[in-house]
Amino acid sequence: MSRKSERLVNLTIALLATSRWLTKSDIYRTIEGYSGDLDAKERMFERDKEELRNLGIEIEVGSFDPLFEDEVGYRIRPEKYKIQISKLSETQFSLISLATKMWRDAVLGSQANTALLKMKSLGIESDAEELPLNPQRLDVSDENLLHIIDAISSRKVISFGYFNRDSISQDRAIEPLGVGTKNGYWYVAGRDLDKREIRLFRLDRFSSAVKDQGRAGAFETPEDFVMSDLLKSQAREKSCRIKVRTDKAHALRKFSTVISSEHDWDILDLSYASQDQLIRDLLWHRDDVVIVEPLELVADIKRALERIEAAHG
Repeated sequence: MSRKSERLVNLTIALLATSRWLTKSDIYRTIEGYSGDLDAKERMFERDKEELRNLGIEIEVGSFDPLFEDEVGYRIRPEKYKIQISKLSETQFSLISLATKMWRDAVLGSQANTALLKMKSLGIESDAEELPLNPQRLDVSDENLLHIIDAISSRKVISFGYFNRDSISQDRAIEPLGVGTKNGYWYVAGRDLDKREIRLFRLDRFSSAVKDQGRAGAFETPEDFVMSDLLKSQAREKSCRIKVRTDKAHALRKFSTVISSEHDWDILDLSYASQDQLIRDLLWHRDDVVIVEPLELVADIKRALERIEAAHG
């Protein structure tokens, strides 16, 4: 979890759990992440309040005694919090438990385990074992992914370098809408500001760190946006036949079926989603892979190599 996300989670928990108004002094003293001089802390706190309000979290402002000019305090009333714990079903609690297991030590980190402990303290038990699902450990260690998740929640435009089909890095700017995995890769969906349409970007093709562009709340997520629908376009419904050196190109083998073996080569049927991505994957493994069929694919790869040579010399 990024430091900003962790600070926002801690601030939300503190304002929810308090039985009295929390002053800025209390917040700066007890919540890790507010550093620098007083002006820096003030700016950081104002940005955090705006982030939480953009997420639909209502922060109340008040004082200990309205008859005196006490220092202003803040709190979040549990009954006005967006997610009403008391209205969640047993199945929903079980899904929360399952999500915690899947994201442990990643985006949610210790905060998710703390949330489960809070639910237990309320006498609410969950039974994730009864769900017909297999929890998996997800690797979200890429700092770009954590940055993108923050940008989606705050609705900030982001920019980054991205390798095109000819392995040339281009600057892209998008309104990030969602993230998801398909075929072992992370994808981010967003409205490309140059192309003026929603596109998918594969995280391992980013050539630079993600940067914020502008303020929070800069765009609205389309009501008909569904990340899973976009990921369907990455389904591996096509196939080709290739020769792969023994014990090489393991990234391709997990999407392949071995047909036969001869000398130091294996013959594989490889499934793929798009030809552009297939060419990139094959070129990555250089002479450890030879195309058997279709023959048209050989010509396409030769043209791709010619474009790369022309661009890079």
